[in-house]
Amino acid sequence: GCFECCIKCLGGIPYASLIATILLYAGVALFCGCGHEALSGTVNILQTYFEMTRAAGDVIDVFTMIDIFKYVIYGVAAAFFVYGILLMVEGFFTTGAIKDLYGDFKITTCGRCVSAWFIMLTYIFMLAWLGVTAFTSLPVYMYFNLWTICQNATVVDGANLCLDLRQYGIVTIGEEKKVCTTSESFIKMCDSNELNMTFHLFIVALAGAGAAVIAMVHYLMVLSANWAYVKDACRMQKYEDIKSKEEQELHDIHSTRSKERLNAYT
Repeated sequence: GCFECCIKCLGGIPYASLIATILLYAGVALFCGCGHEALSGTVNILQTYFEMTRAAGDVIDVFTMIDIFKYVIYGVAAAFFVYGILLMVEGFFTTGAIKDLYGDFKITTCGRCVSAWFIMLTYIFMLAWLGVTAFTSLPVYMYFNLWTICQNATVVDGANLCLDLRQYGIVTIGEEKKVCTTSESFIKMCDSNELNMTFHLFIVALAGAGAAVIAMVHYLMVLSANWAYVKDACRMQKYEDIKSKEEQELHDIHSTRSKERLNAYT
């Protein structure tokens, strides 16, 4: 009894949805955690080595944008934690509907509509995560350029290489915020662990965003398959209901004729 109960419970687990949920949570955790720390490291680098300060008043500068990105990260973490739970619940109900097709759980049109809604919503989220992945690649590219300049400065003696923030749109054209290999701040920045750590945190955040995209694609395949299974199950259930009704009618007709013959014989 206990063994059969365990086997039945394990058979009702939607393993495909479980794998996609684990991948989604891992990707979102990497993106949110590493992205948040990388943004904090970027603020310290800009303030320490590029000598940038926060603008007074309600002016939107790079520090304000970084604060906005941090709040967006908080929202993304909370939203996809809830969304992963909803998709797992949908997977459990769909698996139960398929395995207990003729039990107490009845497949309804509402269940099919919910599955179709999840498919559409997951597709939109997949496109959103593709945009997030492309956006996250920008700071990776910027830090890669800065890291390359640091490496070249140690290899080529006497080279005067500079990094100007204006070419990345971080500051306006009128502001000149750049560091060159000949300056003391540039040497300190290249020797510090903060630059290397921030660069690798952005790389891990990019990998997390890519994992979230893969999870969304996995969810799309799972949801599409579940929707097709539920649709076929609905048709099979209707067929069985019609077949049972016809058999009952034939049985009633046969019983009625038998009674008529018995009455006629009597």
